[in-house]
Amino acid sequence: MGTLITVSQFLLALSILIILHELGHFLAASFFGIKVEKFYLFFDAWGIKLFKFKKGDTEYGIGWLPLGGYVKIAGMVDESLDTEQMKSEPQPWEFRSKPAWQRLIFMIGGVVVNLLLGILIFWIMIWSQGEKYVPTKAVNEAGGIYAGPVGQKIGFRTGDKIIAFNGKPSENFLEEFANPDFIMGYKHEIKINRNGKDTTLSLPSKLEEVLAEKSDLPIISPRFNFKIASVVEGTPAAKAGLTKEDLIIAIDSQKVPGFLEFKETIQQKKNKTVVLTVLKDKATENVNVSLKVEADGTIGFKPKLFGFEDKEKVIEYGFFESAGMGAQKAFLFLAANVTGFGKILSGEIDPRKSLAGPVGMAQMYGSTWDWVNFWGLTAMISLGLAFLNILPIPALDGGHVMFLLWEMITRKPVSEKALYFGQVIGMVILATLMIFIFWVDITRALGF
Repeated sequence: MGTLITVSQFLLALSILIILHELGHFLAASFFGIKVEKFYLFFDAWGIKLFKFKKGDTEYGIGWLPLGGYVKIAGMVDESLDTEQMKSEPQPWEFRSKPAWQRLIFMIGGVVVNLLLGILIFWIMIWSQGEKYVPTKAVNEAGGIYAGPVGQKIGFRTGDKIIAFNGKPSENFLEEFANPDFIMGYKHEIKINRNGKDTTLSLPSKLEEVLAEKSDLPIISPRFNFKIASVVEGTPAAKAGLTKEDLIIAIDSQKVPGFLEFKETIQQKKNKTVVLTVLKDKATENVNVSLKVEADGTIGFKPKLFGFEDKEKVIEYGFFESAGMGAQKAFLFLAANVTGFGKILSGEIDPRKSLAGPVGMAQMYGSTWDWVNFWGLTAMISLGLAFLNILPIPALDGGHVMFLLWEMITRKPVSEKALYFGQVIGMVILATLMIFIFWVDITRALGF
């Protein structure tokens, strides 16, 4: 069921992004009187279509290959490599008959929509959700942070108290740690207090590579206490008699003061029988409960987290104030993409450790349906697509833009032969990149 939810979320997000991207092209074409022959969600490779209908001059449909979508434009050499229509005399409704500036607007239409969509989602999320967080001070007063396996790898320890990021005092350590400027920057210094002594952590220079590692546990987090909120029938927890409001104190006599410590410990006991020390609801003495942990490292209950109810800080923003903040957040994310891409090209980052393809992106959505997480990830993917599509690679929107700008500067159109071979070269580059990303995804998923 969890896998189905993960795949469903990813396919929904992908469908939204593809349709809106291609709609950007479609609307620009319609506005300038360019004939659109096809509008497809997903690719109908080898002519295989799941669904189609025709309205006016345009065939609308859904292909079987969920790696993108397309609009096919009359009088244009695109990924279909259809050059037959180019042999006839140009017609007024064809792409090639329009002024270069109109063709340019058509080509950037999809990228503009992806950019605006990312800004819009961030805008609405900030306006509707506000900013809710546990202040760093409250986390420090409660015993410091929890550090997951990836967090420990880069130098954190559970119980660390965060003081500052790159010399700036910390108010909201989760937001500051996730800031693209910090992750993609060249300085990653965090001042902490560990066991009563102040020290400075210098995180790895290739921080983004480490953070891309797969883990079911957060890198760093507040240490939430927990009780059992509900028990799933038929699971080890239910068979052992655990019930709502029970408090788990220890696993095999090892204390688990917070939910994340419990989760980390129980995941190390897969397929093993453990003894839980439990304080039953309204009881005064602990009891020991024996059960066998499932193969996925769970025992079958949903937690109720608590510990910071009176200390959480909520900031609400006005409608128009949120718009500016949404745009700022979007452009910061784009800037991080540019920096990351530059590091990959320069060899500073290993693309095998930093890139994520369809499998990796799908896993980010998780196995539970969380609309806040869904829209936040969708906004970031939309912005990532905008950046990717504007790269000057033939077969991408940015490649066509490159040819059009050349035409506008030289006042001479690029030859159809050059466009054709450019398209072929671009498709080879993209196919190679796609195979590489799938390989990265699969090897990462398998733990290699």
